[in-house]
Amino acid sequence: MPAAADAAGAALRRAVAVVAGLNLGYFGIEASVALAIGSVALLADSVDFLEDASVNLLILLGLRWSLAARARLGMGLAVLLLVPALATLWMAWDKLQQPVAPPPLPLMLAGAGALAVNLASAVLLARVRGHGGSLGRAAFLSARNDALANLGIVAAGLVTAVLWRSAWPDLVVGLGIAALNADAARQVWTAARREASGAP
Repeated sequence: MPAAADAAGAALRRAVAVVAGLNLGYFGIEASVALAIGSVALLADSVDFLEDASVNLLILLGLRWSLAARARLGMGLAVLLLVPALATLWMAWDKLQQPVAPPPLPLMLAGAGALAVNLASAVLLARVRGHGGSLGRAAFLSARNDALANLGIVAAGLVTAVLWRSAWPDLVVGLGIAALNADAARQVWTAARREASGAP
């Protein structure tokens, strides 16, 4: 049984390390596109890539800690998951002052690239999400929610290109990303509190 636990822990560490690298790499790409075209949704998502890279690096450190220490780290990560949501609200407010629609093609292409990265991350983490308690759950939820957000970004680009040349599709998706991050934070906090209390 200890050998099986060691193997599961090693698999989780490998998956988290790969996902951290993917997130950090795509952060730079998506942030550059977001700033170039003035997209709230892409900028919010790029901040989320940076946050995910940080979360996964913290998870790598925390997997070797005790259950109580992991539970405390899980609660800290839950708070960290709220950062992109708050950043998105600030950017959305700023965009409302000058509601200019971003160019749809770069928006869709950057969103599709982000979707590919996050789907690959979610597949890697889905296999190991049952290990590491709230830490493994935090990593999986981040990747899953990001893939959903990327679908929204691609859809916003399509709506802007075909139906409605407006800043609103981009703004709505940006606010949706904030809501996803808030829900992920709630779920990770709940799991960490269960660990802290010793409940199954």
